[in-house]
Formats: sequence, structure tokens, C-alpha cells
Amino acid sequence: MVRSSKTLPYLALAGGVLALSFTTLFIRWSDAPGAITQFYRMGVATVFLLPFAARRKNAPNPGFKFLILLPMATALFSALDNALLSTSLDFTRIANATLLNNMAPLWVAIFAITVWKEKMTAGFWGGLVLAFAGAATVLGSNIFGEGGAAKGNIMALVSSVFYAGYFLVTQVARTRLTTIIYIFMVDLFAFVFLFLINLGMGNSFGPYPPLTWGVFLLAGLISQVGGYFGISYALGHLPASVVSPTLILQPVITALLAIPLFGENLNAGQIAGGLAALGGIYLLNASRAKSEA
Repeated sequence: MVRSSKTLPYLALAGGVLALSFTTLFIRWSDAPGAITQFYRMGVATVFLLPFAARRKNAPNPGFKFLILLPMATALFSALDNALLSTSLDFTRIANATLLNNMAPLWVAIFAITVWKEKMTAGFWGGLVLAFAGAATVLGSNIFGEGGAAKGNIMALVSSVFYAGYFLVTQVARTRLTTIIYIFMVDLFAFVFLFLINLGMGNSFGPYPPLTWGVFLLAGLISQVGGYFGISYALGHLPASVVSPTLILQPVITALLAIPLFGENLNAGQIAGGLAALGGIYLLNASRAKSEA
């Protein structure tokens, strides 16, 4: 039997990480409130996925809980995560917001210990300490900064808690729903929730310049559809122990792109704290992968 090539899954993983790395960059490029950009991002993804989801066969009788309630819960977490993350960019750097938002694996791991009673290795505890120390350093580097940088950092960190909720509910819901139907349902409900959130914030839904409408379109097709499908495809063909640690490259790529595109140079505290946090997240993922093997 000829062994199947892993080239396409690795390319999908690389493409997915790169696509997700543009998420906060699109928000900055948009001449609209961040939560509005996220609203249209979900709308574009929903419209694009509709014909594919309509033709895709699902698991027989997934039930109301799996088809509606769990995707709705995931979408609520996603909407709150995106609204907070995008709003944080009004106050803090792209690199800070992206890094702190990607602290989600830390909260997932803590939930696994306290609720699922998972036993963790010494590597896990070392990663936990390192991740917290790195995040504290990043927060502290701007805690007395101008323009409400501390406020933006805290908002981004809180968004990571909702991002973790997205992962936790997805882990359960995906056992009964195909990838494309699940992502479509989550995007649809997130679109509705973000509509309500923007109403509550008093944000305008338009009109906006043509360039901003182009950003909305690209954010939906690249970051939402391309990013999540690339990662989902990779997870179907590569072990989670490969995919999960690779995702920590996202804030690194975003931070590097923000330097030439937005002139956001990093100070020593941000670099040191960011590397420590990323190292801690890597140890968390690696130790959990070993415990599940």
C-alpha cells in the first residue's frame, strides 16, 4: 500500500496559520469599528459557505443540542472574543492584542485540570508558569503607557477566555457534526450575535469607503474561511501534537508583519514576554499531547 502524502495537510496548516495571522491586520486596515469588521467578516463567510453546507451530508440525526444549541454557544463565545479583540486594537499594539488573545490554550488547560480532572506532567506546570510570566511581562510593559494601552491589553486577555470557550465547546460539538456544517452554523450564529453587539455599542453598519468593503470581503474569505478550513483540514490528517504547537506561530507572524505594515516596533519587554508566553504555550500543548497519547 502506498503511503499517503502529507504535503497537502502541511500546506493547509501553513496556509491556515498565515490566514489567521492577518485577522488583526484586517481590523487595522478597515476604516470601521473593529466589531463591525468582525460582523461583516462573519457575514461574508456565512454567504460563501451556504451552498457548500447545503450540499454536505451530516451525521444522521445529530439532534437539536448538537445542530443548534452547541453551535449557538460556540458562536456566542466567538462573537464576544472577536468583539473584545477588535476593540482592544483601539488602545494597544497589534502584537500585544494577538499574543494575549492566543493565551486561550492556557485557559483550556486549566479547565481540563479543574473540571475534567486531567493529570498533568511537570512540563505542563513549567509551561503554565512560563506562560503566565510572559503574559504578565507583556501587560506590564504597557501598564503605564499612553492611550489606554493597559485597557487594550486587558481586553485582549479577556478575549482569550472566550476564545478558550470556543475551543472547549467545539471539542464536544464536532463529534456529531461535519466540519463544513459546523463552521457554517457557528459563523451564522456569530453573525447574528455580532449584529446585536454592534447595536448595543452604537456602531454604524455603513456606509463605508470602497476600500473598507474590500477589507470586509478579504477578512471573511481569508481569515475566516481560509484560516479555519486550513486548520480543520490539517487536524483531519495530522496529529494534534503537530497542529496545536504550530498555531503559536500565528502571533509571531502577525507581530512581524505589523512592523513593516504599521510601523509597530517591539520593545525589549514585549519581545521577552512574548517569547516566554509562546514558550509556555508550546510546553502546555506538548505536555497535553503526550498525556493524551
